[in-house]
Amino acid sequence: MSGNTHGHGHDRRGQALKSRIVHALRPHSHEPADKVDSALEASSDGMRALWISLAGLGATTLVQAVVVVISGSVALLGDTLHNAADALTAVPLGIAFVLGRRPPTRRYTYGYGRAEDLAGVAIVITIAASLAAAGYAAVQRLVHPQPVDHLAAVAAAAVVGFVGNELVARYRVRVGRRIGSAALVADGLHARTDGFASLAVLVGALGLALGLPWADPVVGLLITIAILGVLWQTAREVWRRLMDAVDPELVDRAEAALAGTPGVLAVGDVRLRWIGHRLRAECDVIVDPRSTVVRAHQVAVDAEHSLLHALPRLSGALVHPDPLPRDGEDHHAALAGHR
Repeated sequence: MSGNTHGHGHDRRGQALKSRIVHALRPHSHEPADKVDSALEASSDGMRALWISLAGLGATTLVQAVVVVISGSVALLGDTLHNAADALTAVPLGIAFVLGRRPPTRRYTYGYGRAEDLAGVAIVITIAASLAAAGYAAVQRLVHPQPVDHLAAVAAAAVVGFVGNELVARYRVRVGRRIGSAALVADGLHARTDGFASLAVLVGALGLALGLPWADPVVGLLITIAILGVLWQTAREVWRRLMDAVDPELVDRAEAALAGTPGVLAVGDVRLRWIGHRLRAECDVIVDPRSTVVRAHQVAVDAEHSLLHALPRLSGALVHPDPLPRDGEDHHAALAGHR
């Protein structure tokens, strides 16, 4: 049996040359301390992305809010509320990244990476609140029409909203994918949808300019529908993380890496889960029943080593070696009544 606390049993002096070559081609560290440093670096990148995007969306929201006050555009109000909600999602994500830096304890033995999933729940609630506010404002304006002033300013604010959201979206998605943060990627996609909502405000302003007074509240309703789509997409991603869902392709890569490890005769169960933006694995491999304990352990260590190369965001794996059963043997018969 192997975990990441065993240091992989490398004979550093005997395999120094081989190690240098392998790690030059695919550099990574096996030491727990270095893995902590890697997690800290990822969290720092995430925090930087959050602060930069918060500043960008905050400025965009402020510009739009000023125009909402002077114009009375309900479509722009919906877009402003949505941008404000998107900016505020940086708060729970920032808290999650800070918590994620804390080391495991005897109570939280896997660490605090799951704080990102809780942040995802907070993001869903924030989006739902902006959905309700935007929808209510749009319906009220349809029932009680009011004139919209300063259409040029409304159009300019819409363009500012689109540009600001698109820049933030690209940055968040790029950083989120690099550090493996589903919450940050989802937040980036959310910002991109906000950008298209801003373009809808521009269309509404053009409709008002053409003498269509219903254009502004109708666009407000369309933005509400767009927010509903974002809410569904984000809630689905958060649900999958809470339920320990992973991309099946990751399981395929893990199984292939295990099967290609010398000494592994077959691959049993493979379980993966995200803890924040790091992966954990629990795997069973079949080994020669004539193997000594030391040899079976070495095969498990080599299998974990293969996994670390195959899954770059893997923080550690527990690999359990099972002897190949003979003549109907069941090496887990004692556990049958407990499953």
